Amino acid sequence: MTDERIWLEDIEGTDAMAWVEERNAEAEADLFADPAFAPLRERILEVLEADDRIAYPSLHGDPADDPTVHNFWTDASHRRGILRRTTWADYRGGDPTWETVLDVDALGAEEGESWVFHGADTRRSDRRRTLVDLSPGGSDASVTRELDLVDKAFVPEADGGFVRPLAKGGLTWVDDDTVYATTDHGPGSLTRSGYPRTVRRWRRGTPLTEAEIVFEGDEADIVVGAAVGTIPGGRHHLFQRMLDFYTSETWIIPDGAGPGAEPVRIDVPIDIEVSVHGPWLTLSLRKDWTLDGTTHPGGSLLLVDVDGYLAGTSTPMAVFTPTAQRALAGHTWTRSRLVLNVLDDVRNRLEVVHPDADGTWAARPITALPDVWSLEVAAVDADTCDDVWLVANDFLTPESLYRVHVGDRDDPPELLRRAPARFDGAGLAITQHFATSADGTRIPYFEVGPEGGADGPRPTLLGGYGGFEVPRLPAYAPALGRAWLEAGGTYVLANIRGGGEYGPRWHQAGLREQRPRVYEDFEAVARDLIDRGVTSADRLGCTGGSNGGLLVGNMYVRSPELWGAIVCQVPLLDMARYHLLLAGASWMAEYGDPDDPDDWAHLEGYSPYHQVDPDRAHPPILLTTSTRDDRVHPGHARKMAALLGELGKDVTYWENTEGGHGGAADAAQQATMQALLYVFLRRHLV
Repeated sequence: MTDERIWLEDIEGTDAMAWVEERNAEAEADLFADPAFAPLRERILEVLEADDRIAYPSLHGDPADDPTVHNFWTDASHRRGILRRTTWADYRGGDPTWETVLDVDALGAEEGESWVFHGADTRRSDRRRTLVDLSPGGSDASVTRELDLVDKAFVPEADGGFVRPLAKGGLTWVDDDTVYATTDHGPGSLTRSGYPRTVRRWRRGTPLTEAEIVFEGDEADIVVGAAVGTIPGGRHHLFQRMLDFYTSETWIIPDGAGPGAEPVRIDVPIDIEVSVHGPWLTLSLRKDWTLDGTTHPGGSLLLVDVDGYLAGTSTPMAVFTPTAQRALAGHTWTRSRLVLNVLDDVRNRLEVVHPDADGTWAARPITALPDVWSLEVAAVDADTCDDVWLVANDFLTPESLYRVHVGDRDDPPELLRRAPARFDGAGLAITQHFATSADGTRIPYFEVGPEGGADGPRPTLLGGYGGFEVPRLPAYAPALGRAWLEAGGTYVLANIRGGGEYGPRWHQAGLREQRPRVYEDFEAVARDLIDRGVTSADRLGCTGGSNGGLLVGNMYVRSPELWGAIVCQVPLLDMARYHLLLAGASWMAEYGDPDDPDDWAHLEGYSPYHQVDPDRAHPPILLTTSTRDDRVHPGHARKMAALLGELGKDVTYWENTEGGHGGAADAAQQATMQALLYVFLRRHLV
């Protein structure tokens, strides 16, 4: 298949970047010059860098022992951020005194690199050393450096410090002087998707080139990974081959196996997701599994002791079984408890699973929780305590942070922080509705707008994702509130198939040749909004990024009559070549293989780049991407914009030169992107 715009796939090629600069100049001369742009950008940046945001803690130890609290913080003076610390008692008191451990802005200035912090992994033995990941410009590729938390300095490679060169991958602590390295070791060490395919044991003071292979996948796999348990009696070494996005093999060296032990495979179907905590093995089912005469439906969570399962003497038991309305959004281990985050008709509920005296596991709901739509939960320190962090919020409720004990005591949740309101939500309400898709399926969606319903068609923005089993839930978004809701707009979030709102079945209903169901669902929500009088086609816009960019790209070519404007961010759009570009090969389980004629027969039908009708009227579209996006290739957006420009369509294109797949490397860039988006939408819909 000939593609005359393939030259735009040359990410930093001279001709391609000249084209980008011309398109950026056109967009900036138009939208940046709009009188609303500068004040809107400042209002968005104000909330993104507000000093009274919640400083989310990372505890290193049991709260009863007053451990150290780490926090990564960005503000107007630290756009790329600082890693800082205080004590638990000081943090809990409400006005902590912070000590800076690492200043990323200063490091970038010193080294002449646009570093973005990508996280840190602290070794458990003494909590003194941490492995810091830094990315240039926000790309997925990163470097890893060992940081001494006492000296507050990186350990030089010449002194035995672990330093991993730039690549996709990372390091994992094995012991004080050993790590597992998953990274680029040269030809043959990466998968077709561009991720590591070997796990190597790297000992302090030796060259990375001499690290021995302890686990290896195939080039056709997506990636291999390693993890090491940190609880006494559960210090297992886990290795995983991700065969595609939804199948994998997990191998284990059990705790106490002795030196030289080889990994053994945990014998479960490849579509079961395996994780280990202490002595327990958790099995997340994507499809039905019949075991000892009992069929556990897809979406179930099973539990079994590691040693017993490996020996063939223990049978997994169900600790969660889905229903038509209830699905498992995730699970979190504490020291001795398992916390389930359940979606009940797309509303979070929390349950704690714990062992009874007879060895069976029973679930109890956590009832004393805030009355909001969305709850996120994470362990405080799964090595030492039975506490979890709880973050509560929704479209109109700012985030609140709680500490909740889920062990033997029945303590009420402890409110630690509550963020202030960032926009005027007076007179607004959140409602849940259901549309009927083309095949009769009931599709939920959330609406935030005037209390009591709309008084005539209003500017309305519809968002969605519909892929990779990712659920979309109501969340507090200050930029949306200030730029859209305060201006009289209504926002709608569609819970379409392909996502995880109702578990694996909801996702699998939108896979591969079933993907048109996803687009029918989104169109059904749009039509329901119009039929209910919430909006009209000329005042209805849609927005989506990444797989959501593919979604709204299909709206552009499938149903242009439904939309007054479309915003398409870091998108997939060329489904003939997506598998050849950057990480695209890793998504073939979601979409299909374009080189397979049977798969291309359905892929072509939802490849927006190939479905543009030159003679059909289309709404204005804004396409944005990032030069540094090394996940979804910027060529998708570039080529689509070039095609539409050649056809005389109303297309605006803007490409950030940093930002990775998130589109922005810091708050200032994020504010620019958000202001650009909302000025465009307000111009066409308000």
